[in-house]
Amino acid sequence: MSISLTPAAAERVRTFMASRGMGIGLRLGVKQTGCSGFAYVVSYADELGARDVVFEVADVKVVVDAESLKYVDGTEIDFVRQGLNEAFKFRNPNVKGECGCGESFNV
Repeated sequence: MSISLTPAAAERVRTFMASRGMGIGLRLGVKQTGCSGFAYVVSYADELGARDVVFEVADVKVVVDAESLKYVDGTEIDFVRQGLNEAFKFRNPNVKGECGCGESFNV
């Protein structure tokens, strides 16, 4: 099982965590929503739950709950800037299809 970060994503998370001044790392999960079934949920991890799995990549901890892990296992998280827009992008080998707007996916 693995979650990876590109250097750009790792740097962005380190910057967010430093400016926030607290927390364990990045929390990655999924929720059922959208026209294709699932959407990524990204937030700060302030504590660990009993069923959380922690991946450490480039001095950044990525926390994933066990239920979400089956949908995001093997995912690479990138951070991209396009003009004035910036966002985390997910390269998830489990995805079979995405909605037209890119907000949700199915496995």
